Amino acid sequence: MRIGVPTEIKNHEYRVGLVPGSVRELLLHGHEVLIQKGAGHGIEVSDQEYELVGAKIVETAEDVFAEADMIVKVKEPQPNECRMLREGQVIFTYLHLAAEPEITKLLMDSKCVAIAYETVTDSDGKLPLLAPMSEVAGRLATQAGIHYLEKAQGGRGILLGGVPGVSPADVVVLGGGSVGTEALRMAVGLGGRVTVLDKSLPRLRELQAQFGSELNVICANQEMLEQYVLNADLLVGAVLIKGAAAPKLVSRELVKRMRKHSVIVDVAIDQGGCIETSRPTTHSDPIYVEEDVIHYCVTNMPGAVPRTSAFALNNATLPFVIKLADKGYERALSDDKYFLDGLNVHHGLMTCKAVADSLGLDYVSPIK
Repeated sequence: MRIGVPTEIKNHEYRVGLVPGSVRELLLHGHEVLIQKGAGHGIEVSDQEYELVGAKIVETAEDVFAEADMIVKVKEPQPNECRMLREGQVIFTYLHLAAEPEITKLLMDSKCVAIAYETVTDSDGKLPLLAPMSEVAGRLATQAGIHYLEKAQGGRGILLGGVPGVSPADVVVLGGGSVGTEALRMAVGLGGRVTVLDKSLPRLRELQAQFGSELNVICANQEMLEQYVLNADLLVGAVLIKGAAAPKLVSRELVKRMRKHSVIVDVAIDQGGCIETSRPTTHSDPIYVEEDVIHYCVTNMPGAVPRTSAFALNNATLPFVIKLADKGYERALSDDKYFLDGLNVHHGLMTCKAVADSLGLDYVSPIK
């Protein structure tokens, strides 16, 4: 199979779909890999390094899309990229279509085969291709929050861990999954007064056993949500429903009553955000102030640390890329029902129920 990797074009997105080690593995399986010129520069990998492992360097994204049987990316294809896709061509990347009606329509119109990293599951019901980027985003969420709590950035002027004689900041994390766990790990490690809210009692027990008395674990309901959100200096939104739009857990009215100059980091923004006042931002313009609260809602947070993120992502995605290349997408997906969960668009049809429900589209059961 001929596999193509274009340069990412989303705002300040420097990651790359395949790193040189992944290219080498694919070549050992007898496949051909096309890399757009400069695609690896954002992670400090030169075209020459790709050529040394056997990749073919091509000049433009148009060349990649025209020649490749399968496109491997990081972020959702932008509209002009969607228009380069052709019928039956496979694209394997993060899609987050529940928050992207325009891109969804373009993918369906192209009649391509769109497989989303974030909806591939495993036998435990977990999301193995989302996990590594969730871990990165969770750590960055606390890091970003700390920065914007500084007075010079418009924040409350609070040191997360405090000092002897002065209380630390109150950090509230909504959701105890991969993102939430890493966010609270950072916040606990830096001495914050940290609370996590989650609906799952088994998950709360796991977090309590892991972090002990340094973490306050609370079963999420409306009363507890309001109590802790109102007292937060830093609020991290870390909820996820596979493939679907994130639920709006925090209303505008509640944000209005939060501490002035507190900070919200809504990591769920890729799926529409879990805070009513959230709207997508970029690394070049990451924050805005709404209701006297700083909002950080960057949709590709791991892109801030692209080298770490690209290699971590490839560790997870490469076995799936090899399956698609070795077997072809139909057999690869039919052989693995958990991999089949990743199929979102198939020859013009919407095959992910959560996305269909979120966007009001007709759902068609995926290939068997």
